Amino acid sequence: MVKLRVVFFGFQTWGVRTLQALLDLGHDVPLAVTHPRSGQSYKAIWADSVEDFARERAIPVHLTERIDHDTIDLVKHAEPDVIVVNSWYTWMPPELYNLPPHGTLNLHDSLLPKFTGFSPVLWALISGESEFGLTIHRMDEGLDTGDILVQHALPIGPDATGTELVLRGMELIPGALREALTALETGTAVWRPQNKAERTYFHKRSERDSLIDWTWPAEDLERFVRALSEPYPRAYTHYRGERIEVLAARVSEARYGGTPGRVVVQEGGGVVVSGPDARRGGNRGLVITRVRTADGTEHDGREFFLPGGYLTSRV
Repeated sequence: MVKLRVVFFGFQTWGVRTLQALLDLGHDVPLAVTHPRSGQSYKAIWADSVEDFARERAIPVHLTERIDHDTIDLVKHAEPDVIVVNSWYTWMPPELYNLPPHGTLNLHDSLLPKFTGFSPVLWALISGESEFGLTIHRMDEGLDTGDILVQHALPIGPDATGTELVLRGMELIPGALREALTALETGTAVWRPQNKAERTYFHKRSERDSLIDWTWPAEDLERFVRALSEPYPRAYTHYRGERIEVLAARVSEARYGGTPGRVVVQEGGGVVVSGPDARRGGNRGLVITRVRTADGTEHDGREFFLPGGYLTSRV
């Protein structure tokens, strides 16, 4: 079986893992296209360099923020059988993604058509999904909307953090890529159109999206705290005029009444904060066990909240 000739587009650790998988599978990669290094410090642990990885293996590299005429000319000159994309952050025109005989495969870390868009693993955990995964689909004019070739799923455990899930998702790349490219090489590819009625889209996350909303149920807030694990911007709130990050929390054993955001009582090594409809006394609260203040100091939740009071969305 003749291996496909692959041009690769990608960035950061996801890109390096994918390029490594292509080489391990024995594919000829005549060109790697990547973005210049990012200044986003919160993604530091995902900041492996596609450029460095490719150059160390004598693979020609093209650096660009977006697709331009030079990019398209370089891809044409490379004569790929297929383009493979993982973590490419700007628009790709039809002139490019339709150029190879087998088109362009995009790797997206969700179970499409759910969680199209940005940060799908974090949103899946925040949303309370029972599983997540990796989809390899054909690129088309939409965002993550093309026909599906391969899809692998993993369960979301009750204590999983966002970072742990991202790392587990990366482990799916080699096997899924092998399955997809083998299907193209053997002419056995079966494409499955996405059900547009089931599509969900999530926007790019910003700092504001890490602000705790005390009207959410405690179960949702507990997942929220776990999803926003290092290196992502942590879940935060305000207490006595200071912004604090919530590093660890759990759902209370008892049910509590009062006002949303009120520090109520200590329970099991942390402090209970009331949630939605607290006036009815029927809901569980969020037990905060670890926080970090603006100066970077971490504190035990039980001791930090001894003065009592309220947690709020504003200073």
